[in-house]
Amino acid sequence: MLRRYGQRHPGSSIAQIVFYDLCRESALLVLRMFYRHTRIDVRKVPSTGSVLMVANHVSFLDPPTVAAGIRHRQTDFLARGGLFHFKLFGWLIKQLNSTPIKQGSGDAGAMKATLKKLAEGKMMLVFPEGSRSDDGDMHEFQRGVAVLLKRAHCQVVPVGIAGAYEAWPRKNRLPRIFTKRIVVCYGDPIPSDELIEMGTEQALSTLHDRVQQLVIQAHNRQ
Repeated sequence: MLRRYGQRHPGSSIAQIVFYDLCRESALLVLRMFYRHTRIDVRKVPSTGSVLMVANHVSFLDPPTVAAGIRHRQTDFLARGGLFHFKLFGWLIKQLNSTPIKQGSGDAGAMKATLKKLAEGKMMLVFPEGSRSDDGDMHEFQRGVAVLLKRAHCQVVPVGIAGAYEAWPRKNRLPRIFTKRIVVCYGDPIPSDELIEMGTEQALSTLHDRVQQLVIQAHNRQ
């Protein structure tokens, strides 16, 4: 039983896994209380193995919004190295599976860290648009995600988020509460090798379309 529980996050101790789960449940409670957080088809996320989750990016709330809904395994993230300089906060996000990215390393640093996590059999959440949307709409995916697909043999899970932009748009310093319902839709896994066989442009287009469809689905469930 402990062995199965440890599969939630390969390489972590049971104590670390329990701490993450407690924090996730706390975050989920807050999201449900203030934003009526709703998750659709979350069981489509594979329970084990390397997984790359690809989502639209509209808010600082996106990482906890996506990860809090997944109870059967844990999610890894990338974070700016400077955030780890704050002792308590740095310790906290490290316990929550965040990997620091050195300033100046750019996409290469993020790529290396992501590939390492996937090679360890973990699940990484990435935002192919590169930065938060200014208007809440989806924008083009950067080509870096195609490089990830070529180098990592993993399952790719598209994710669509609706409502996070209204809760915390990029222009606001602090989040709003009691806004529209936040809905997260998880799509069917796609083998990375299957995407790569399409060619770079078609792979990016396919992923973009899948995420866009899930965003529309999420909006329809608000």
